[in-house]
Amino acid sequence: MRDFTRSAEIQARLHDLVPGGAHTYARGVDQYPESMAPVLVRGKGARVWDADGNEFVEYGMGLRSVTLGHGYEPVLRAAAEAAADGMSFSRPTELELLAAQDFLDLVPGADMVKFAKNGSDATTAAVRLARAVTGRTTVAVCDQPFFSVDDWFIGTTEMSGGIPAVDTVTFPYNDLDALATILASGTVAAVFLEAATALAEPLSGYLEGVRALCDRHATLLVFDEMITGFRWSAGGAQAVYGVTPDLSCWGKAMGNGFPLSALAGKREYMELGGLRTDRDRVFLLSTTHGPETAALAAFRAVVRAYRTEDPIARMEEAGRALADGVNAVAAAHGIADHLQVRGRPSCLIFRTLDAEGLPSQAFRTLFLQELLEHGVLGQSFVTSAAHDADAVADTVSACAEAARVYRRAIERGRVDGLLRGRPVAPALRRTAAPRRIEERTLP
Repeated sequence: MRDFTRSAEIQARLHDLVPGGAHTYARGVDQYPESMAPVLVRGKGARVWDADGNEFVEYGMGLRSVTLGHGYEPVLRAAAEAAADGMSFSRPTELELLAAQDFLDLVPGADMVKFAKNGSDATTAAVRLARAVTGRTTVAVCDQPFFSVDDWFIGTTEMSGGIPAVDTVTFPYNDLDALATILASGTVAAVFLEAATALAEPLSGYLEGVRALCDRHATLLVFDEMITGFRWSAGGAQAVYGVTPDLSCWGKAMGNGFPLSALAGKREYMELGGLRTDRDRVFLLSTTHGPETAALAAFRAVVRAYRTEDPIARMEEAGRALADGVNAVAAAHGIADHLQVRGRPSCLIFRTLDAEGLPSQAFRTLFLQELLEHGVLGQSFVTSAAHDADAVADTVSACAEAARVYRRAIERGRVDGLLRGRPVAPALRRTAAPRRIEERTLP
């Protein structure tokens, strides 16, 4: 068994100092098997090392924000050179112009862009802008996992403590009739959705229909491109599916891990946050660190890599090989109906079903446990361009070992005696239970 002693010690101390023991809920210890949550110290390419010296092939790197691999030299070099000349100033830098030009070259449907640091900066700015444009307050969000840490979205989740009532409604993906019913109220300022997800592609005519409904009801259409941007295409899902939103929100892979996000959109709307309007101005985005030089230089290096190296093709090649390999392993062990790799090749997930064929947190945790034991770290199989043939082969080999244990659990109909500790729990839930951490006596 692998040793996680040092990681456990650091994690315990993190719980003393940081609520939840992590700065992102999706990175929390409750998302991993108990006593097997590595605290990482470095990464290179598609591999990472923890405080105990364990090496892992990592997936979903940086919550899908690292597409070129850890320590990708051209990005590091560009960021370091920019930082050496100063990170933050009292006036704009030329780098802001150059980065904006690069971005708008990639996203031809947008006329203007404003940079920030977090994806939620961009999505909440889009809400504010849509409300100002339309004079309405309701926001319609697709029933997809996540759009913002701010009240307008988190108020719809199980972790709504401290948030007043929100004016947000949800609609199902690929269902135009449902959206049409919501928009008929005439109160919706913006429609938010990811144009596609790992497991859901738009039906023929769906996105075009959403665009037409928004036009008919004078509602702004907003695409969340946090994941699809630089993973479906450098120009995002809108470039793949040929439907242009009024506004789009970007982040994650823009900087290959460097913190950067963006709100982009049509000039007639974006100018409401500027100085070339006679209307009341919108407090669109105003962030101290949005234009810091290191992240903008990193972004420009990422753009160069996408123009010259075709990293999406490498992500997809690795993803296809991985899906084929793991699904073949599951079939060979007779558990293909219970352990499955699905999704777009550049955005794979694994499905962990119990003996009855139902999604199971316990069986998911068992699979994660065995992957960690055999050198694979990830809540998904989302690849990067750094996942080479060796990384894929090592992962398939780890899955072969995990499948043996998984099959035993399926045959028993339970994970008892195989899973060490409690199952993982949803990151956004009302209570700390079922993965509550007991308080300890501090020295």
